[in-house]
Amino acid sequence: MKQRRPSLMMLLSLVIVALGLLGISLACPGSSTDPGVGPGDGKDIHDPPGDGGPGTEADGSTPHSPDGEAPDAPLPFGLDVRPSNPTCVAPPRPPDPAGVALERAFPELSFTQPLFALQAPGDNRRIYVVERGGRVRVFDSSVTPVTSSVFADLSGRVNTEHDETGLLGMAFHPNFATNGQVFLSYVGNNEMGGLRSYIVRYRSADGGATLDPASAELVLEQDQPFSFHNGGHLAFGPDGFLYFAFGDGGGRMDPNRTAQNPNELFGKMLRLDVDSARPYAIPPTNPYATAGGRKEIYASGFRNPWRWSFDRATGALWLGDVGEKLLEEIDRVELGGNYGWSVLEGTECVRGAGCDTTGLTPPVATYGRAEGVSVTGGYVYRGTAVPTLVGKYVFGDFGAGRVWTLPGDAQPGGGAKPELLFSTALSISSFAELNDGELLVVDFAGGGLHRIKASLPATPPPGGSSFPALLSATGCADPADVKLPSAGLIPYDVNAPLWSDGAQKERFIGVPDGTSMTVGPEGVLDAPPGTVAVKTFALGGRLVETRLFMRHPDGVWAGYSYEWNDAGTDAVLLETGKVKTVGTQTWTFPSRGECMQCHTAAAGFLLGLEVAQLNRNFKYPGGRLASQLGTLSHIGVLTLPAPPEQLPRMPAYNGPEPVEARAKAYLHVNCAVCHRPNGLGRGESDMRYATPVAGMKVCGVAPQHGDLGEAGAMLVAPGAPTKSMVSRRMHTLATARMPPLATAVVDTEGTALVDAWITSLHDCPEGR
Repeated sequence: MKQRRPSLMMLLSLVIVALGLLGISLACPGSSTDPGVGPGDGKDIHDPPGDGGPGTEADGSTPHSPDGEAPDAPLPFGLDVRPSNPTCVAPPRPPDPAGVALERAFPELSFTQPLFALQAPGDNRRIYVVERGGRVRVFDSSVTPVTSSVFADLSGRVNTEHDETGLLGMAFHPNFATNGQVFLSYVGNNEMGGLRSYIVRYRSADGGATLDPASAELVLEQDQPFSFHNGGHLAFGPDGFLYFAFGDGGGRMDPNRTAQNPNELFGKMLRLDVDSARPYAIPPTNPYATAGGRKEIYASGFRNPWRWSFDRATGALWLGDVGEKLLEEIDRVELGGNYGWSVLEGTECVRGAGCDTTGLTPPVATYGRAEGVSVTGGYVYRGTAVPTLVGKYVFGDFGAGRVWTLPGDAQPGGGAKPELLFSTALSISSFAELNDGELLVVDFAGGGLHRIKASLPATPPPGGSSFPALLSATGCADPADVKLPSAGLIPYDVNAPLWSDGAQKERFIGVPDGTSMTVGPEGVLDAPPGTVAVKTFALGGRLVETRLFMRHPDGVWAGYSYEWNDAGTDAVLLETGKVKTVGTQTWTFPSRGECMQCHTAAAGFLLGLEVAQLNRNFKYPGGRLASQLGTLSHIGVLTLPAPPEQLPRMPAYNGPEPVEARAKAYLHVNCAVCHRPNGLGRGESDMRYATPVAGMKVCGVAPQHGDLGEAGAMLVAPGAPTKSMVSRRMHTLATARMPPLATAVVDTEGTALVDAWITSLHDCPEGR
């Protein structure tokens, strides 16, 4: 007979919400939305020993029991056998009502940080893929098996030391078949060691098999004051001219006001005549062709144009402009237009209430941080494979992995609303329009190309939706008591939990029978399709939310939020994000797009389920204290590369380790999901626990996204938390807050830990 745990309400009566320590998010970003920061996050719902609170040891035991007896001695394993899990298994993704799907194209090919893909005019077989590191690879899509070769190699010229530098764009001349000309855009170094953007003309002498490096002709160059907001995309328009877009040059809030300065190329769309003269001539209808500003300018007022395109049917120029902190925008760009930055961000005034919008063209559409964080412009679909998409503008978001559409005839200021097409776990760096009008999605982190195709909308089974609308129907709850997990779920805990506005939490993992997890890159567990991570939140003894983070049968990760009813008898699936008051506290239910802003490919998707976090003792149901890693390995759920004692372990926030180690653990959990190589965090800081302080790029580094009015501010100023933006942004709930996703309570314990580390620094380690 199955052993039952005490009811949740009985357990909650034992909770001591003391100083508490963090809990790690499994299903979605923070909560009030789980990329919160700081240690005082409260106990787990059932308050097991070893949640990192005061009076607990890192191994989960207590220093002394109340009656003075010795602490519990760890046992070899917490579970003798693996529980059968036939019910808590990820189902297929929710049906797509639009009849559109995404599939991996050319699965035998994988690229390194691909940023763009395209075909040469008139060549419907070969596809060229631009890799950020400086190479362009080409493959023949009609050959089986498909293999790629190097078309161009600029790896010795591009700068890849910064997240937004590298080889950024490529365009074939419309007459490529006869003149062999190809234009590449990249960021490299200048003579003084600074950064410079280049547009270079090359020739292919063998019909597009390779590019002749000796044929290089410089077209345009521009020094870059910062390492980001470089733009970099280029393409030929229907008028035969070469178009190129620069970002505003970097810095928070366009500090040098370049985007509105007609004498600067920054924040502009340029138009060049590359045929009438070398390196180029000025089209006579450019706005400043004769006087008043830089002659190359076609349109102005952009922050960081990331991918734009011409509608091959109408010639309309569509552009995705990445926002600062509030809104992402889609623009329809016309000759001489001014698209607002940095007077406006989308439709909002940048520098306080009220601004002069005279002469500014509003965006076609915007979306906020609940939907995504970094827009990727796309194309108006003119293919034939997906009839429902014909004439619609298709675009996406790099951070959220979501893809939307807009009407192809939508106009600026017309109030068009993006319509969600589908959600993915991809880092969408670009779309690619093939010569037949079909679209590919380029995945920066995963390295693959994905094809947008038609699909039959799934038919719901009799009686309702095929995706469970109630937590009780997911198979992840005990059918006799929905407050309890199903029998196949395995509880676990972490060494360094994530701040979740003081919520109490329970965590479980469900792995399909007959499968197991392995240890992937950076120690994050690689879970098989069907895996479900479960996390339940309570505030003041009241159940609030349960999140399921699932790897669906097709391998795609997605997060789902279930809101508990007031009676605590069941929880309902939310289709969108939501904010509500729970007691005296504001609680944010993350949208599915927000889930994927933290659970990214760069972070390994399964936040918290990493070796260093799980390497600790845990008191299992029944009171057996044992190694989590050892137990998971013993029952066949996890294959370890070495015994637990030989694997890394992250310290608890109140552990005996030096303050630097504990503070770094905190930053890893609360900040490194974004602030890491290829992450979504702005700037170049690397907050991962394994990164030495000298390599974190925070100590002694001036902030590039604002100093909050603090003279001499640094990201980390040794000995001075008040001058350290890492600390200051944790202390505030204003828009400058980090992490930015909807935490409504400052974590005093967490900020104190980080401040103690900063105070302990006498200077910055060498090598910063």
